[in-house]
Amino acid sequence: MRNSSKQATEQAVVRAAREYGISTTLFRNAVGNKLGVNVTDMECLGLLFFKGIASPSELSKYTGLTSGATTAMLDRLEKANLIIRKPNPNDRRSVLIEVDKSSVQTVGPMFAGVRKAQDELMSHYTIEELSIIKDFLERYTEVWELHRKESN
Repeated sequence: MRNSSKQATEQAVVRAAREYGISTTLFRNAVGNKLGVNVTDMECLGLLFFKGIASPSELSKYTGLTSGATTAMLDRLEKANLIIRKPNPNDRRSVLIEVDKSSVQTVGPMFAGVRKAQDELMSHYTIEELSIIKDFLERYTEVWELHRKESN
């Protein structure tokens, strides 16, 4: 039989991770509402801010959307002046998607407060503690990815 204290702590970690996921989704949804786009559009935009540039097929894979739904999403983001489509220099038949530089001035301030709070929160942990947190989050993500792939 497992230690009930450890089991309770494990359950608390799972609950906290679930609440984290819900909170980030709700935050992105609130920002998306201000920008006139939905939460999936915001996930796509987040990836573009992180990567800089991506193909529609990469975005489709990341979001889990069909190619048609990805095109509709890109149309919404372009209409909201959040992204631009550029010709792919390596393939004249395709385009690359990147964040519209002018949108950085619109979107950036919406995330400034949370970024500052994240920095403040992390400043309370040692490098070793942050390494453990990072390891846990990476492994936890791998668990979800594995089971997502198995469910397809």
